[in-house]
Amino acid sequence: MPEHTTASAPAGTATLAEEPVLSLKGVNKSFGAVRALTDIDLDVYPGEVVALVGDNGAGKSTLVKILSGVHAADNGTITFDGEVVHITSPTAARDLGIATVFQDLALCDNLNVIANLFLGNELGTLHLDEVEMEVRAWSLLRQLSAKIPSVRIPVASLSGGQRQTVAIARSLIGDPKVVILDEPTAALGVAQTAEVLNLIERLRERGLGVILISHNMADVLAVADRVAVLRLGKNNGVFRASEVSHEDIIAAITGATDNVVTRRAATKAGAVVVDPVAAQSEGVAR
Repeated sequence: MPEHTTASAPAGTATLAEEPVLSLKGVNKSFGAVRALTDIDLDVYPGEVVALVGDNGAGKSTLVKILSGVHAADNGTITFDGEVVHITSPTAARDLGIATVFQDLALCDNLNVIANLFLGNELGTLHLDEVEMEVRAWSLLRQLSAKIPSVRIPVASLSGGQRQTVAIARSLIGDPKVVILDEPTAALGVAQTAEVLNLIERLRERGLGVILISHNMADVLAVADRVAVLRLGKNNGVFRASEVSHEDIIAAITGATDNVVTRRAATKAGAVVVDPVAAQSEGVAR
């Protein structure tokens, strides 16, 4: 039976730091009378991928916007690198070391790869140092094992997977410690999805903490170390990806009563767990 974990370092990952690089405790957010997040806890360790999953309206986007500085949490504690922080703006998040790649990528189709990578962070004083930017662009893309034919071609001519590669590479310009990826494989084909998943592996190898928001359970189980489930704005389980099944995650997302969380809780309480399917079959047999 897959184990429902608490906020501790992932099992079997001894190379990870003992302390999380990012930790949320009791984070709440309301919009008027609507409670978007309630007492959210989340830990992200260096060199691990944490998948954040949940149905539409579960609070994933709100949590991402809090971490990226778009919204401020109403209360709760956010700790980054061992210090309590207040993320008041997107600039504050970037300066802190949190980079976010949103689903729309925010790329300029008419600009080439280099211009997109360094947009807002151009090198040079009196004039642009295009040579240095090209050298650094190729260096960064090679570190990610990115498959980009040329950094001088417009982004509009790239495939979906290559565009995602550019967006992820751009997020690394400021040397962040945590990278948030919002639905990075949405609307991508099989080959392009594999390319993006490989990029996520490269981010983990660089020692970064990665938060992956996705609806694709196959992608989640393929690349994540732990899976954190949100349901109706609340935590509904944190699982080790190597020990949990697709069905268990779906059950936690949908709130099904017969799932790994409720079975484990019932076992601890000494209750008898009844399999509804087996019970129905037994009744028919009688």
